[in-house]
Amino acid sequence: MLDLFAQGFINVLAPESVLLIAAGVAVGIVFGAVPGLTAVMAVALCLPMTYGLGPAAGISLLVALFVGATSGGLISAILLKIPGTPSSVATTFDGGPLMEKGEGAKALGVGIVFSFIGTILSIAALVFIAPSLARVALSFGPHEYFAIAVFSLTLIATLSTGSMVKGIFSGIAGFAVSTVGIAPVDAIPRFTFGTVELNAGFSILTVLVGMFAVAEVIKVAEQAHSSSGVGVSAPVKSKVRGFGFTLKEFFGQIPNAIRSAVIGICIGILPGIGAGTSNIIAYIVAKKRSKTPEQFGKGTIEGVVASETANNAGIGGAMIPLLTLGIPGDAVTAVMLGGLMIHGIQPGPMLFITQGELVYTIFAALVLSAVLMLILEFYGLRIFIRLLAIPKHILLPVILVLCAVGAFGLASRIFDIWTILIFGVLGYAFVKGGIPTAPFIIGFILGPMAETNLRRGLMLSGGDFTGFLTNPISAAFLAVAALSIAWQVYAAFRPTAAQERTDAFNEERMEGKPDGQEIPAAATRSSLGEAESAATPRP
Repeated sequence: MLDLFAQGFINVLAPESVLLIAAGVAVGIVFGAVPGLTAVMAVALCLPMTYGLGPAAGISLLVALFVGATSGGLISAILLKIPGTPSSVATTFDGGPLMEKGEGAKALGVGIVFSFIGTILSIAALVFIAPSLARVALSFGPHEYFAIAVFSLTLIATLSTGSMVKGIFSGIAGFAVSTVGIAPVDAIPRFTFGTVELNAGFSILTVLVGMFAVAEVIKVAEQAHSSSGVGVSAPVKSKVRGFGFTLKEFFGQIPNAIRSAVIGICIGILPGIGAGTSNIIAYIVAKKRSKTPEQFGKGTIEGVVASETANNAGIGGAMIPLLTLGIPGDAVTAVMLGGLMIHGIQPGPMLFITQGELVYTIFAALVLSAVLMLILEFYGLRIFIRLLAIPKHILLPVILVLCAVGAFGLASRIFDIWTILIFGVLGYAFVKGGIPTAPFIIGFILGPMAETNLRRGLMLSGGDFTGFLTNPISAAFLAVAALSIAWQVYAAFRPTAAQERTDAFNEERMEGKPDGQEIPAAATRSSLGEAESAATPRP
């Protein structure tokens, strides 16, 4: 193994390969940072450039684009509260508030460092445990995928800050929107109203760009109209030392990073799910395990660490089934599969035996891409921060144009531009109504997965629902989902019951005291403290 690794690094450290990888990372960062452009578009557009290159150099370029674009999404997610890619949705939840508090440099530094850590951990998993993990993932069928989707959907309540009813409504709305288009399995058009463009449903990219980018532009326009000076971004520190955070903060986030990396790797391995789901799941888990969950959504580095570690860990995770089984883990690796086959490379178990040197060259290219990503984003950190000096009434219209260009670039349809505008209005309505956007996104992403695998599972079991319960893995996930729902209902109603007991106690005291006598302030504070203590849900 060490000899193959050494030969792989010799191949990628050749001057031509280093320049190609550096250019690929830089271009990937740009594609990730600009809303509307994605890692899939970056790899697909640059795929023809690999025709004249050797297999090692060509695949190294594609790998570099993948790494750069996945990490680049954090830039706009933090600076503009607009996810550059679907894999950086959860980064906006705390990255945006940190930027508004003047800690944009710190949020960027945290995101960059833990993106690097997530990538390196996923490469380690790819190198050492790829075949075993791939075999486990291959054993998952429709029953297991449906159970995973149901379990993930039960976590919507965790993202429902404020009113749980509004959060559940948001998740159901996202699920409903995902049903538009040709139905899975039987291919019957649903909710298309005779519009041909709706047959394919709504793209996740147009939904994200509309709900986050366009809605943000409308919100800022309203604020600028109602009060002067709102269009100027929040002040940030002009001088940034290192990556903007301390070693104590770094080591304090290591358990969070390891946990999020495991989530990203495991979800990355499962074909068809991808980093768009893993970053949200990692964020939810981090919030549940945090000592200060009330800080999530208000600006905490824990949320940024969870999201960015998980989505970059998905890189190595998605490469595991691609290289070991020839099954792409997500849309990017599907394009990369085409690139491998163009160069006469057939992924699968025999690839490690027949072309071991090429496999370890890919591993070395991943490591070098991660290092170059860290270096380029470190030196670009000061440039990114300067973007905040541009008034938003100038910057956001430019972003809106780029969003429209990115939407049009998906399928060269004006329809997609109208789609982002419609979802932009919907996202703005959510903001005005106090409805959280995150449950809508997770419902939209997981809806098709749940529906498709439910129908496939029923077909396999002849319409018998008990198949989902007799399968050990799916039964376990469904049981955990049921427990999750029960706990969230209990946690939601427990404060109300505690408050009722406190009110009854105070009424008894009022009935028992003589007229005109006041209850001592200390006693009142004591009863309030007991009420607050009882109202706090305990794990």
